[in-house]
Amino acid sequence: MFKRLRADIEAAKRNDPAARNKFEIWLTYSGVHALSWHRWANRLYRMHLKLLARITSQFAKFLTGIEIHPAAKIEGGVFIDHGAGVVIGETAEVKSGVVIYQGVTLGGTGKEKGKRHPTIEKDVVISSGAKVLGGFTVGEGAKIGAGAVVLKEVPPHATVVGVPARVVRIKGEKPDLLQEKVDPNAEEIRALKCRVHKLEAALEKLTGEKFECTKEEEELFPAVDTGDAAQDAETKTAASDGTETDRGEKDEKAKTEKEEKSNDNIQRTEE
Repeated sequence: MFKRLRADIEAAKRNDPAARNKFEIWLTYSGVHALSWHRWANRLYRMHLKLLARITSQFAKFLTGIEIHPAAKIEGGVFIDHGAGVVIGETAEVKSGVVIYQGVTLGGTGKEKGKRHPTIEKDVVISSGAKVLGGFTVGEGAKIGAGAVVLKEVPPHATVVGVPARVVRIKGEKPDLLQEKVDPNAEEIRALKCRVHKLEAALEKLTGEKFECTKEEEELFPAVDTGDAAQDAETKTAASDGTETDRGEKDEKAKTEKEEKSNDNIQRTEE
């Protein structure tokens, strides 16, 4: 127990630039206190004193704001920075060198029995507010971004961000993965836009009315290029040509009628 406490203090000194000395860490760091209380609660749990173990863990939660189930397996050398709101579930396993920031949850995704909480391998960094949910493994040296929701296994030395979390780096390099090429949200929006254009075309055939968008709508939702743009332009040109021809015929007819009236007036004057 004291060996693990020394490892926890060393981890805090190594990962927190604000830490001045080991004595200060031992006195004031809530993450170190929570881990010490957890090791005592875990010992009671393994001795089948489970109620006493749960009481101990809840007392530690009251003191530190960090809730760790007595059955969770946590090695020495783990650093919980600040710690407020951290929750670690029953079947979770945390290896040495892991850094956990405030608001992190190592939880499950349902009410199933057995292994339902994650295994965090060595030297993983889990940033503020991240949720790691499920009985999978987060690979050694991985980094989880702030606010990420991790629902599947993370490769070693990978960086994941987002909701749900996606791999954006592996060993500092951008991976060539299918998830980078396909955005499901963009695909869904594209399919919906295509369907709307088809419905508008069908309504135009039935009603004979042309559906036009405002300038603001065109800027927000540009029309999908379906190959009919040239055909529409030709139709508009033909319609405008027909309009001009009709207008010319009307002008000639009015001019002819005017000449006929003037001739009739001249004849009447002569008579």
